[in-house]
Amino acid sequence: MTDTTPSTPAGAVATTAPRRGGRGRGERPLIASVGLHAGLLVAAVVAVFPPLWLVVTSFKPKSDAFDTSLVKDFTLGNYRHVVQDTDFLAWLQNSLLVVGLTTLVGVFISATTGYAVSRFRFPGTRPLMWMLLLTQMFPVAVLIVPLYNLLAGLGLLNQPLGLVVTYLTVAVPFCAWMMKGYFDGIPVEIDEAGRVDGLTPFGTFWRLVLPLAKPGLAVTAFYTFITGWAEVAYASAFMTGEENLTLAGGLQTFVNQYTSDWGSLTAAAVIIAVPAAIVFGLVQRHLVSGLTAGATKS
Repeated sequence: MTDTTPSTPAGAVATTAPRRGGRGRGERPLIASVGLHAGLLVAAVVAVFPPLWLVVTSFKPKSDAFDTSLVKDFTLGNYRHVVQDTDFLAWLQNSLLVVGLTTLVGVFISATTGYAVSRFRFPGTRPLMWMLLLTQMFPVAVLIVPLYNLLAGLGLLNQPLGLVVTYLTVAVPFCAWMMKGYFDGIPVEIDEAGRVDGLTPFGTFWRLVLPLAKPGLAVTAFYTFITGWAEVAYASAFMTGEENLTLAGGLQTFVNQYTSDWGSLTAAAVIIAVPAAIVFGLVQRHLVSGLTAGATKS
């Protein structure tokens, strides 16, 4: 009797089709998929609702600030009041000066420090990195008094330079660690090629290595920018007089124990958020690669 069963060719792997109605490997059950998407939707609503309601409130009359309905009487009066009747433009000028200096100096110090620790071995390298790390452990409330006394002794109270120095102590340690991790991922052979071509160590860093570190520089610039743009505690403690305040400190003048101008507060907050959103949009494509650079094994 002849066997009519088809034979499997040599070296071929026999496969079996999945059962009808069954799930493939890695597929989630329907209830798990629904729960996951529902959880993501709730998280998205929770994240979007506060800034959305802030924008909505900024276009309401002051008498409707606590009205839970959407805008019934659309008005730009809050924005006109903030720009024309307050020291908002002076606060903006102070913030731009402080943040600009903090970003430029912070990026330069962080990049040079990270490169030096990544490429060179010198006495005190490890204690230096530990010191940069330990400075991140102290909360702002603990540092306000000693920093205040230090700035008072140097004559930097109520001066933009004093805020710049303060913000650099916050931003530079974290950014130097991050830049070290990014420079560790750039081949050392690039530095050696620059030395062969006659470049100095700084010339190699500036002309060859730094252009390759754009994602790390973008994250460093964004972090130092946000540090100076959104910080409140130091700005309120070290700067007095409404004409000397930064934007974050100026917001407190709208709502305090004596007055509550929520319409002006929300309008000013919306204006302040616009530059931060623009900066984020410019650097967001570099954020992931820059933040994950520290995972490189040195």
